[in-house]
Amino acid sequence: MNIKKGDSVIIITGKYKGKSGKVAKALPKKSSVVVEGANLRKRHKKPTRGGQKGQIVEYAAPIHVSNVKKA
Repeated sequence: MNIKKGDSVIIITGKYKGKSGKVAKALPKKSSVVVEGANLRKRHKKPTRGGQKGQIVEYAAPIHVSNVKKA
């Protein structure tokens, strides 16, 4: 895997095609990377204590290395 944390990449396929960003995390065992601001997903979190509200948390999911290239 030639892409490392901190590299600038461009997404070449999928919903976020053409978008660029920095690699926040590299996952070599899964052959994927997490790009800041791309492939965003929402997770619904339940309240952990009484009186606390639940919330929707947005996070960047991993993208396979074959779908990105160095900028």
